Amino acid sequence: MIRKIKSIQFAALILVLSVVFVQAVMGEEKDSPIAFLKKWSEKQSAIGNKIEKSHWAQANLSKEQSNEARQILWKWFKKNYKDSRLDSYKQKAIRLGDKVMKYEFKVFGEKPANGRSLFISMHGGGGAPSRVNDSQWRNQIRLYEPKEGIYVAPRAPTDTWNLWHQGHIDPMFDQLILDMVLFQGVNPNKVYINGYSAGGDGVYQLAPRMADRYAAAAMMAGHPNETKADGLRNLPFALYMGGRDAAYSRNQKARDWKGFLKELQESDPAGYTHKVVIYPDYGHWMQGKDSEAFPWMTRFSRNSRPKKIVWLQDDVTHDAFYWIGVPEGKAKSRSLTKAEVKGQNIHIESDAREGFVVYLDDRLVDLDKPVSLYFNGKKMRDGIEPQRTIENLYQTLVLRKDPAYIFPTIFELPAQNQ
Repeated sequence: MIRKIKSIQFAALILVLSVVFVQAVMGEEKDSPIAFLKKWSEKQSAIGNKIEKSHWAQANLSKEQSNEARQILWKWFKKNYKDSRLDSYKQKAIRLGDKVMKYEFKVFGEKPANGRSLFISMHGGGGAPSRVNDSQWRNQIRLYEPKEGIYVAPRAPTDTWNLWHQGHIDPMFDQLILDMVLFQGVNPNKVYINGYSAGGDGVYQLAPRMADRYAAAAMMAGHPNETKADGLRNLPFALYMGGRDAAYSRNQKARDWKGFLKELQESDPAGYTHKVVIYPDYGHWMQGKDSEAFPWMTRFSRNSRPKKIVWLQDDVTHDAFYWIGVPEGKAKSRSLTKAEVKGQNIHIESDAREGFVVYLDDRLVDLDKPVSLYFNGKKMRDGIEPQRTIENLYQTLVLRKDPAYIFPTIFELPAQNQ
C-alpha cells in the first residue's frame, strides 16, 4: 500500500513538473523575438521605416531564429510592397525621376517548382531617332525564345549612344527584377541578362557592376568601351561576335576580351567561368546562331555567397556588392576591392579607404564563433562576437530588396587614413 501511495505521489510530482516546464517554454516562446516580430508584421505595413528600437529587434538570435525571422520578413515585404507596384506592372513601365522604361514580355514553358527564370534582353540602336530605337525594340521582343521563363525586352529610356549603361539603368533593372519576382513568381537566383549590338554594350557594362544580381550573362555583337572584366569573377559570362564585325573594332575587342577572360581564369581557376564564340564568316548579324547562349546560361544559378569577391567600381557606382558594401555616399569610382572569407577571418584588399560594411550569415562563417577583420593585410578587428538581430535583417531587406541579401549580422570597418 505504501509503495502504491509513493508511486502515485511520484507520478503527481512528474505531472506538476511537466506542466511547469511547458508553461515556461510557452512563456519563453510568447516573449521571444520571433513572437514579437510576428505581432509587428501583422500591424506594420509601411516599407522603409526604421524598425522600432526595442529589445526584441536588437536581441541576439540563434541560427534557427535568424532563418525563421528572414522568412517572416520576406513574406511581409512581398505582401506589403506588391500593392504599391501593381499599377506600374499593369502599365509595363518602370519609372525613375523623369525617366520611363517601358517593356514587353513573353512567358515560355511550364513554371518550375522553384520559380521561373527571367531573361532581360536589351535591344540595339542608340544614338539614333526614337523611331529607329523603337524598331530595334520591337525586333528584340521576338528575337529569342527560351524554353522556359519570362522573356522581357525593355525599351531604353533614352536614345543616346550609351542608352543601356547610364546611371538610371541599374536601379530600373533592380526594380524590374523585383516586379517579376512579385508578380510572375520569378526565382531571383535565376535571372539572366543579354543584349545585341548597343544592347551588347550594356551587357559588357552591367554584367560586371551588377554581377551579384544575375545568374549568368551573354553579350552579342557589342562594344565594351572602357569597362573591364574583373567584376565577373562569380558571374558566368558568354560572348558572341561575328568575325567580320569590324565596325568600331568590335571583333578585335571580342578577341581582346577572350584573352582577358582566359588570363583572369588562369590566375583564379575557381572563378571567371566564360564562353567566347567568334563566328569567322559572320558580320554584325550572326544569323541567330547566338541563341545558343540561352541553354548555356540556364546551366547556372546565382551564387549569392561566393567566398571570394572582386569588386571593380564603374563610373556608375554601387553601395553594395554580394556581402560587402561601403557607407552610403562613399563609393569611389574605379576603385578595386577584393574580399575573401577564410575560415572565421574576413580579408579585404582595396585601394579605397572610405570604409566598408561587411554583411554576414551562417553560410559564410559560423556566427556562433568569433570573427576577425583584416584590411590590406593588417588585422583591424580581432575576435568580434557576432550578433544576429532582426534589426540587421530588416535593414538589409530594405537596402537590397532581395531575399538573397537579407543578413542577420553587420560589421563596419571604419575609414582608413590615407
